[in-house]
Amino acid sequence: MSLLEQHSFIKGIIPFDSLKKSVIERIAQALDIEYFKKDELLIERDKEAQYLYFIIKGAVLEKNGDEVVSLYADNEFFDPITLVEKRAKHDFICSNETICYLLPKDIFLQVMYENRELESYFFQSIAQKLGANINRNSNSELVNFMVARVKDAYLEEAAIVHEQKSIYECVAMMKEQKLGALLVRCEDDEYAIVTDTDFREKVILQRLDFDTAIGQIATRGLRYVNENEFLFNAQLQMTKYGIKRLIVKDKSGEIKGILSQISLVSFFASHTYALSNEIERARTIAELQKPGKNFVRIVKALYAKGVKVRYISKLLSELNKKLFQKVFDLIAPKGLGESSCLVVMGSEGRGEQIMRTDQDNALIIADDCPVEMRLIEAFTQRFTRILLDFGYPECPGNIMLSNPYWRKNVKTYKHELQEYMDRGDEQSMMYLAIFFDATAVAGKEELLIELKRHTFKTAKTFPQFYSRFAKVALSFETPLGFFNDFIVDKNEHKNELDIKKGGIFPIVHGIRSLSLEYGISPTNSVDRIKELNNKTIIDKEMAGELIEAFNFFLTMRLKSRLEKMEQGIDTDNYINPGNLSKLEKDMLKDSFKVVNGFKKFLNYHYKLNYV
Repeated sequence: MSLLEQHSFIKGIIPFDSLKKSVIERIAQALDIEYFKKDELLIERDKEAQYLYFIIKGAVLEKNGDEVVSLYADNEFFDPITLVEKRAKHDFICSNETICYLLPKDIFLQVMYENRELESYFFQSIAQKLGANINRNSNSELVNFMVARVKDAYLEEAAIVHEQKSIYECVAMMKEQKLGALLVRCEDDEYAIVTDTDFREKVILQRLDFDTAIGQIATRGLRYVNENEFLFNAQLQMTKYGIKRLIVKDKSGEIKGILSQISLVSFFASHTYALSNEIERARTIAELQKPGKNFVRIVKALYAKGVKVRYISKLLSELNKKLFQKVFDLIAPKGLGESSCLVVMGSEGRGEQIMRTDQDNALIIADDCPVEMRLIEAFTQRFTRILLDFGYPECPGNIMLSNPYWRKNVKTYKHELQEYMDRGDEQSMMYLAIFFDATAVAGKEELLIELKRHTFKTAKTFPQFYSRFAKVALSFETPLGFFNDFIVDKNEHKNELDIKKGGIFPIVHGIRSLSLEYGISPTNSVDRIKELNNKTIIDKEMAGELIEAFNFFLTMRLKSRLEKMEQGIDTDNYINPGNLSKLEKDMLKDSFKVVNGFKKFLNYHYKLNYV
C-alpha cells in the first residue's frame, strides 16, 4: 500500500486520529504489512511482543487458555499494554486469514511517551474511556457547569441579625446594603431567614407593626450546602425541596454566603426552576396540566446542552415526584396523607426514568387507616386518570394503585412479599424487584421503610432465594457476537438491538440483587453500586466500569429515542448501531464486555450454574 493509504488508515483510528500530521506520517513510514494464516500465533503468552498490530482485514482472538477474552477485527489494533509491560498476558491467535500493519515496538513507545494524550489513553481503564467519551461529546459550556462548585457561583452576602431586632431596622439594613435576604440568629443558636417575600406577605398584607421583632416572621428549617459541593447537586437540592436559597458553609461549618436561585439560573438556564415553581403554586389539577406536559421539553434542552443523562434523570425524577405529590395533596381524601404512602416503582423509583413511560405506582395503607375504602378506591381511580391526562400511559401490566392488588395495607403487603420469596416463580421475582425499587413520593414514608426492613429480614430466612432472584439478570443474551460484531434483530426491529435487555437490565437487576442481599437501602443503581463498593462486595475497578457502562447505555438510549421522536416514530429500547460513530460503536462494545464480565461475577457469586 502507498504511504498516503497508510497515513489515511492510521488517521482513521482512535486515539491516533488526535496526533499531529507529522507524527502520523512518522508512524506511516515505519509500518510494515504482513499476511497471517488461520490459527497462526502472533503473540505468545508470557513472551515479549515486538510490534503493535493494526488489522487491515481479518480477525484475531485474545485467549486466556481456552477462554476467549476479546476479539479484534478490521481497523482495530492490539496490544499496546503488552509492549509497555514487556510481557503478554494472553495468546493472540488469528481466527481466520488476516492482513496487518506492523508498527515496531520502539517507534510506538517513542510516539506514545512523546504524546501525553496517547499515553493517557492506553493507560485508561474501560470506565475512564467511557467517561472520557461522554465528556468529549458534551457541550463545553455545560462541561464547565458540571465541574463547577458552589463557591464558583455568585454568593449573596450572609448578613446576620438577632431575632429581637425590629422589622423596620432590618428593612433599612437591607436597603442600605442592597441585600435580598437576611439570616436571623435565634435564641437557640439556630438560623432562620427573611426575604422580600416575607415582608410583603407577612408584614404589609397582615398589617404587622414595624417594631415587631424580626424573629416572628423569619422562616426556619434552612437547607445548607458545602461550598465545595457541585453546583448541579445544589440545583437538585433546590428542586427537591422547592426552595430558592441555600446557605453555604465551608468545611469548618462557617457560613460563607447565600446561594440564590437567580445565581444558579445565571449558570444554567434550563427552566427547571420555573417548572418546579409552577407545580408548587398550582391550586387545582387544571393548573398542573401545563408543567406536567413540559417535561419532554426540559429533557431535550438538557440533553442538547450536553448534561449527563444520570443528572437529567435525577432532576426529572425530582420534578416527577413533585407533580405526583401535588396531585396526591389536591385530591386525596382527608386523613389519607397521614395513614398511607404513595410510592413510585421501577425506573421511576430508581430515579432513572428520562422519557415519560408507563405508570408504575402503588399505595401502602396503614393497618389502622381511618379512611373508608370506598373513598380510597375513588381517589386511586381518579389519580390514575389524571396522570393519564398528563401524558403518563397506563401500565400494560396494570401495576398501578387503581388496581386493588397494588393498594393494600401493611400487613397484607408483608404477607405478599413473603409469598413472593417462597414461590420463587418468574412473576413473583418480577413483583419483588418492582417493589424493592419503590420510593415514597407522598404520605407517610415510614410505611415503606417498614416494608423494606421486613423484606431484608425475611429474605434471610430463604437460603435459595438470593440465587433464584439474581438469576433473572442472566435472562437475556448480550448482543455481542463471537467475532465482536453486534447481534441485531432481523425482523420487526431490523438492524437494531435492544439496549435495555442486552445492557441496562443485567446491570440494574444484578446490582439490585446484591443490594437486597447486603441490606442496601438506596434505590438508584449508581448509588447502589457505590454502596456495594464501600462494603467491598465489588472492587473499585468493577464499580467504575459498571457506572460508566450503565451511563453510556442510558445515553445511547436517550439519543435514539430523541431521534425517533423527531422522525415521528414510537420510542422504544432499540438502537441501531449503524447510526453510531466509530467511537460510539467501540464504546458500546466495551460496555457490553463490562456486562459480560459482571454476569460472570454474578454467576460465580451466586453459583447460578447450580440453580
